Amino acid sequence: MKGYKVAIVGATGLVGQEFIKVLVQRSFPMTSVHLLASDRSAGKKLFVSHQEIEVKETAPESFKGIDIALFSAGAEISRYFSPIAAQSGAVVIDNSSAFRMGPTVPLVVPEVNPEDIRWHKGIIANPNCSSIQVVVALYPLHKVNPIKRIIADTYQAVSGTGSVAVEELTTQARQVMEGQNTTPHVYPHQIAFNVLPEIDVFLDNGYTKEEWKMVEETRKIMHASAIDISATCVRVPVFTGHSAAIHVEFSQPMSPDEAQRILTQAPGVKILDDPAISLYPQPWSAAGTDEVFVGRIRRDASHPNGLVMWVVADNLRKGAALNAVQIAEEMIKRDWL
Repeated sequence: MKGYKVAIVGATGLVGQEFIKVLVQRSFPMTSVHLLASDRSAGKKLFVSHQEIEVKETAPESFKGIDIALFSAGAEISRYFSPIAAQSGAVVIDNSSAFRMGPTVPLVVPEVNPEDIRWHKGIIANPNCSSIQVVVALYPLHKVNPIKRIIADTYQAVSGTGSVAVEELTTQARQVMEGQNTTPHVYPHQIAFNVLPEIDVFLDNGYTKEEWKMVEETRKIMHASAIDISATCVRVPVFTGHSAAIHVEFSQPMSPDEAQRILTQAPGVKILDDPAISLYPQPWSAAGTDEVFVGRIRRDASHPNGLVMWVVADNLRKGAALNAVQIAEEMIKRDWL
C-alpha cells in the first residue's frame, strides 16, 4: 500500500495527541508525520510509534510535500493555514468550525455521507463532536423511516474545551472537597459539581452557537434540510465523553425493537440497552473507545411516531480525531485523495 506524508496542526492539544494515537492504533499508511503547533509549543517532542519527533511552528512552508493535513488548532488558525496547505497540494481535514457550513466544503461522517468526500476542493470539514454522534445513531433509522423532528439535549465533557478546562475541573473539584472557594477562568461559572447550559456564545435567537451548529450540521450531513431540529447543549463536570438525550419524531411509527434491530447492524454503533441490569451507555466507560453507544431506546410518550434514546461517545475520538482519520481512510480506499 502506498504511504502518505501526514501533518498534524495543533499536535500538542488534546485532539492533536488523539490524532497521533488513532493514526498509530489503526496502522494508518504513513511514510512520515510532521507535528505542527504554535510558537509556544515549538521544540517540544512527542512520541509517534516509539519515535521521538520534534514539534515545529506552523508556517506556510510547513505543508510542502504533505499529502494529508489534519487540523485541530482552532478556527482562526484553520482559516489562515488551511487554504495555504490545500494550495500546496495537501488535502486538509479540519476539525474546527471554520469551513463546516461552506457550500463548497464537504462536512463528512463516513458512516453517513462518505460520498460527499469526492467533491472536496482541498478542504474537508470534520463536524462538531455532538453532531457526529447524533447522526451516526439517527441516520440508519432515517433511511428506513424518514425523520421529521429531532430534539437533542447534550451533556458535554470539559475536554471539548481543551486541556485548560480539564485542569480547571480537576483544580475546582479538589478545592470544593477541601472547603475552599473556586475562581472560574475557562467557564463563566464554576464547573465542578455544577452544570452550565452555555457552550460557546449566545446568538440573537437565544440559542448558543454550539446548539445552532448541531441544527445546521445535522441537516447538511444527512442531506435533510426539512428536518425540524432543536438542541440544548450543557457543559457537565465530566472529563471525557459527550452524552445526548434524543427525542425523534419519524414519518411513521417505529417500535423500540425495530430501532434496536436496525442499529445493531449499523456501522459504528454499539447497543447497550438492558434496563433490568442497569445497562446503558456512560461517558466513563465510553472514554477511549471508538463506537457510538446507544441505549434506553423507548417510545416517546408524547408522540405516536416518536422514540427516545440515550447516545454516548468519546468526544476526542469519534467526536474529533477518529472521524477525521476515518475520512482520510475513506479517501484512500476510494482513490479520491
